[in-house]
Amino acid sequence: MKAATIQEIKQELKSLSPSELTEICLRLGRFKKDNKELLTYLLFEASDETSYIENVKKEIDEEFRELPKPNLYLTKKSLRKVLRNTARQIRYTGSAQVEVELLTYFCQKIRSAGIPIKDSPVLTNLYNQQLKKVRAAIAAMHEDLQYDYLRGLKGLEG
Repeated sequence: MKAATIQEIKQELKSLSPSELTEICLRLGRFKKDNKELLTYLLFEASDETSYIENVKKEIDEEFRELPKPNLYLTKKSLRKVLRNTARQIRYTGSAQVEVELLTYFCQKIRSAGIPIKDSPVLTNLYNQQLKKVRAAIAAMHEDLQYDYLRGLKGLEG
C-alpha cells in the first residue's frame, strides 16, 4: 500500500466529523508507543513547554543515575539509549529552543558524570556531534537568544 501525501491527508481530515477525528486519533495511539507519546505531548504538555523541559531533564537525570560507569562499553550503549530518548522528546516539540536546552543539558550531564569521553573515540564523536547539533539549532534562533545560548555553550567545548 502506498502512503498518501500530507496534502491528501490534510484534505481528507478536513472532511471528517469531530467524532471521526477522535476515533482516528485513538486508533493511532493504539498502534505505536511513539504515536501515543506524541498525542500525550500535544494534548497535555504542549501548552507548558517549560514544565515539559523540566520533566524530560528529570528523566535524563534518572537515566544517568543508572549508567554503568566502570564498564566503558556499557556506558556507551547506555548513553546512546539516553540520547535516543532525548531526541524522541525533542522531535515531539519541533522547537529549536527545546532542542538546545535538552541537548545542552545532556552534554552537561556527560561532563558532570565524570565519563572519560577522551578515552573513547566513539564517545568523543557522540559528544561532539551533540555540540554540533546544538550550534545548528542556535543558528536558527533569534539573535538575542543566540547570544545567551552561545555563552552557555562555551563551558561545554574543549
